[in-house]
Amino acid sequence: IGKCMLESGAAERIVRSILKIFGLKNTPIALIITSFFIGIPVFFDAVIFMMFPIAKSLTIRTGKNYLLAILCIIAGTAMATSLVPPNPGPVFLAGALQIPLGIMIIGGIIVGLCTLVPGYFWAKWANGKWQVPLRDSLDARLDDIKKASEKDERMLPSLFISLLPVVIPILFIVTSTFLQNFSHPGSGVSKSGLLDVLGGIILFLGEKNVALITGGVAGILILARQFKGDREGRLGKSVSSALTSGGNIVLIICAGGAFGAMLQQTGISQVIGEMTKGYQMALIPLAFLVTAAIRTAQGSATVALITSSGILSGLTTSGVQLEYNPMYLALAIGCGSKLIAWMNDSGFWVVTKMSNLTEKEALQSYSPMLAVMGVTGLLVILLGAKILPLV
Repeated sequence: IGKCMLESGAAERIVRSILKIFGLKNTPIALIITSFFIGIPVFFDAVIFMMFPIAKSLTIRTGKNYLLAILCIIAGTAMATSLVPPNPGPVFLAGALQIPLGIMIIGGIIVGLCTLVPGYFWAKWANGKWQVPLRDSLDARLDDIKKASEKDERMLPSLFISLLPVVIPILFIVTSTFLQNFSHPGSGVSKSGLLDVLGGIILFLGEKNVALITGGVAGILILARQFKGDREGRLGKSVSSALTSGGNIVLIICAGGAFGAMLQQTGISQVIGEMTKGYQMALIPLAFLVTAAIRTAQGSATVALITSSGILSGLTTSGVQLEYNPMYLALAIGCGSKLIAWMNDSGFWVVTKMSNLTEKEALQSYSPMLAVMGVTGLLVILLGAKILPLV
């Protein structure tokens, strides 16, 4: 998707449209808000794959602020994936703590939007402190991106066509997620064989890997349309270089995920859970800290969410009367899962390899930003539980 969007000029067309609508000054704000709302139904890594090519084209065109664009995209999608259904983690939390999905969605969006403010200012500060250049890579050569930025407007695909590699996967994933989480047996849909078949097709196309493949196919078709007379040579070369670069990225991401999985097998999550099981005072910060400890120890935000919800879910079924809605506990768990992103997290490697940041650059910019946003979310949750307990 990234390679085809860059070489076909689709990413360049999107960048020019963003600059026309929002202006250069407001483009980072547009990126962070757009990424947040895309990140609500779409997985973190999928948003990164689709949005980073736009950040690279934007940097070539403006000549600055690459780290700012990258961090804004990460800040937006990272919080949405852990706070707002229909992402799997928040849906699981809502079920475990017996929270109505609608309340979880509203609460997650409010807290998530509040965390975007410190995330944006951290991104601006980091961009001013560390001048990270846009580096050459096999799948995104700087010369190719520069040539696209210099193309005549008439040589670029239309905005509608340019958006297809991004919009098609999002539509499939959103529709599939809606069917999975908001349709219920006996609602009448199952009475129609045709609707059953259509629902099955949508669920298949909405599986994140299949959805991304459809986006890739759309990207290849746009690239073929742009190349026209020289399809076989240039198209084959572009796809080949993207696959070669992608293979290396997959290996590194899998290695990071395997490292985290090995730590999970040591049982460290259960140990942390048992150590904190008997504490019921200051439950919101406790939920946050337990989740943060589990996330730091084994790398997976999803495992941290599930483990923490297992520890705390008994509070909603054991007759203990909380002074606030259990939604606040769920949101505290979601914010705690943002701390601390490092080498045992596969998402860390998705970010570093897709952005061409070094490990040091990621650890001093991306990881602290998520920590700042997570702590901000905790403060907003504590304030909300005090002022608006919803019980």
